[in-house]
Amino acid sequence: MKAIVILGDGMADEPLEELGGKTPIEYANTPYMDWAASNGACGMLKTVPDGMVPGSDVANLSVLGYDPRECYTGRGPLEAVSMGIDFGEDAIAYRCNLVTIEDGVMADFSAGHITGDDGPRLIESLNKALPEGIRVYPGVSYRNLLILQGGKGSESAPPHDIVGQEIDPHVPKGPDREILLEAMNIAAEVFKDHPVNRERIARGEKPATGIWPWSGGKKPSMEPFKEKYGVSGGMISAVDLLNGIATLAGMEIITVPGATGFLDTDYMAKAKYALEGLKRLDFIYMHVEAPDEAGHMGSIEEKVKAIERLDEAVGMILESTDAAIGILPDHPTPIRLKTHTSNPVPFIIVGRGRDRTTCYSEKEAAENGGFGLIEGDMFMKLLLGQAEKKE
Repeated sequence: MKAIVILGDGMADEPLEELGGKTPIEYANTPYMDWAASNGACGMLKTVPDGMVPGSDVANLSVLGYDPRECYTGRGPLEAVSMGIDFGEDAIAYRCNLVTIEDGVMADFSAGHITGDDGPRLIESLNKALPEGIRVYPGVSYRNLLILQGGKGSESAPPHDIVGQEIDPHVPKGPDREILLEAMNIAAEVFKDHPVNRERIARGEKPATGIWPWSGGKKPSMEPFKEKYGVSGGMISAVDLLNGIATLAGMEIITVPGATGFLDTDYMAKAKYALEGLKRLDFIYMHVEAPDEAGHMGSIEEKVKAIERLDEAVGMILESTDAAIGILPDHPTPIRLKTHTSNPVPFIIVGRGRDRTTCYSEKEAAENGGFGLIEGDMFMKLLLGQAEKKE
């Protein structure tokens, strides 16, 4: 039987006074997800193992049935794999955001969601000034990559976790600290009066004042998805992180025109390509980043809108296939916190029995979900019919 996952990144949340005590999922108009919940079975999924940071990397590995405690080395290496960068055994790959820092405070973790060729132009200038053995590779928007040859590893806070905070307590610590701080200082000088930033300021946009390297690691290895589950798989995502996971798992990367990894992504195009992919593959993982971006922005309006637009894509898929369908977030990104938490997330599976749930929400899945609370590796087995439903 065919199967598909529809994942709304960061979609889960907490009750908000502005929404009458409802979560964004509860408040949003989601007739198709509600239908799926009432005609399928729900539960709560623990996607972040105890002691691990609740990143999209860890959480999506769990949803796919991989134990991040065994195969996760950092976000940077996963994105490097997606970008086709062979960084060798003696190098560390760091995720490297273009950021806006004002008076020592993290003002914007995405440099105003920098677009077009602004980022690559800045990075081209930066690479000319960096010392030998360190290089930045442009990715999508603010999401770039820093490769450090001979690196040993360092830790720094994810920039989206420290918006509005002073950066000094959160800069890189560990063996690579000095070279990373040097690169950050060089970037600040190169970007300070760069033509790109002058143009951005003239357009009323935030300048990219620096870089922020984080979540570094060496290249990981993963069991191929087909060997693990006996089915062929494809990934639909505009985010390098997810495509990196898929590449390591030997899944097909399906590129969708109009997929941006932001609020303006083309939801219906993703649904269309997912349905086309199911004609030649056994399994499709359709990832949508927009709810998470809205959560990081602290925008209730944009998060509700993203969930409602995702629901329309769910409707297209429900009406067009008899495949088993899983619908869920990877982790919560609460509006109030503007960052991820490790709380379990509500999931739906259509095509593997029914329970007493009548709509899709965090509360309904927790109280009436027939699957109960399960660990990350069980979700994929349940969806693919390789595990028995909990009674």
